[in-house]
Amino acid sequence: MPPIIHADRCTHCGMCATICPMNIFKHEKGQTPRVAYPEECWHCNACVLDCPAHAVELRLPLNYMVLHVDADTLHA
Repeated sequence: MPPIIHADRCTHCGMCATICPMNIFKHEKGQTPRVAYPEECWHCNACVLDCPAHAVELRLPLNYMVLHVDADTLHA
């Protein structure tokens, strides 16, 4: 599932497009970036972490969520 860009929070800085290792975003100056290649998203969270306006939300596919294990729950 591709990231969501909340247009109401976006400042049009293009950081998400700059930081994305897969170049899934297309950004033109003064416009809200768009997800041009959603199937290429690695769900690395770089766009979410580096967005200064907190305008990007990452939706993880169900199989990613099922595989997530909180390290605090692991016991030796």
